[in-house]
Amino acid sequence: MLDVINVSKTFNPGTVNESRALTGVSLHLDPGDFVSVIGSNGAGKSTLFNLIGGTYFADGGKILLDGEDITYRPEHKRSKYIGRMFQDPLKGTAPHLSIEENLALAFLRASEHMSPFSRVTKKERESFRERLAELGLGLEDRMKAPVGLLSGGQRQALTLLMATVVTPKLLMLDEHTAALDPATAEKVLDLTRQIVAEQKITCLMVTHNIASALSLGSRTVMMNAGQIVLSLEEKEREGMSVTDLMELFKQKTARSFDNDRMLL
Repeated sequence: MLDVINVSKTFNPGTVNESRALTGVSLHLDPGDFVSVIGSNGAGKSTLFNLIGGTYFADGGKILLDGEDITYRPEHKRSKYIGRMFQDPLKGTAPHLSIEENLALAFLRASEHMSPFSRVTKKERESFRERLAELGLGLEDRMKAPVGLLSGGQRQALTLLMATVVTPKLLMLDEHTAALDPATAEKVLDLTRQIVAEQKITCLMVTHNIASALSLGSRTVMMNAGQIVLSLEEKEREGMSVTDLMELFKQKTARSFDNDRMLL
């Protein structure tokens, strides 16, 4: 379904600021896989996400989605079939537009045979209301309210709905709960589990929470220094603690994991 093949990326090549972000990274996801990606700052997680999403292009290697080579396809064209969420609740929504208008824009952008200048029907608006009600946040009664008035958790929940209002081929979550308080973060994670399972979405999630990475989805991938150093299937990580994973990381890399934010 998703194949990242021997992908590399270097920023500012040939200068004193040269930085090799990814070196020969390969990753395969089958349809319906839910893969959690962890690693310390600078490990290459966000760079990998940005290459898949089209924010910038790889220096070498290939990225295939459903067998199509998207390595150098522009970001705006990938947005029709790749849903994305970011760490910042302010990203992904238009604050001055209403909840309904944000959902309409997301729906029209991702719909195969519609342009952004089309109009949503009454039936589609009713569908938006039903989907909002499923979030359990009361947003279905505030469809005309500007998104800028929502809390961070409400905006992330809305962004999740926008990213999946038309089922994407791939959903990418880049630390989408990191800026939220623990209770709100857990609520958004529960919604993520529910929506991904119900729609059978193939999902790739970067998280700073190692415990979540070990319990969520079907596989845990760990990155270090621009490479994938661990890939644990669901059965392999069953019963594994954070301490166990850190020891395994040390065995693979001959160094200790030193990111306090992730350990805590």
